[in-house]
Amino acid sequence: MAAKKKALDFEQALVELERVVSAMEAGNMPLEESLKAFEQGVKLTRECQQALHEAEQKVERLLETHKGIETAPFSDSEEDPA
Repeated sequence: MAAKKKALDFEQALVELERVVSAMEAGNMPLEESLKAFEQGVKLTRECQQALHEAEQKVERLLETHKGIETAPFSDSEEDPA
C-alpha cells in the first residue's frame, strides 16, 4: 500500500509542478509571486527526483534477486544512436 501512496504523491507533485511552470510561463505574475512559485517548483522537482531515484533503486534490488538478470544504467543516448 505504501508504494501506491508514494506513486500517487509523485503523480500529484508532477501535476502541481506542471501547473506552477505553466503559471510562470504565462508571464503575468508579480515578481514576489514568481519567486514563491519558483521556490515551490524547485521543491516539487526535488521531490519528484527523489521518488524516481527510490523507484530506480527498488527496481535494481528486484532485478538483483533474480539470477541471470543484469542491470544497466539508463541513458538517453541509447534511445538516439548516433
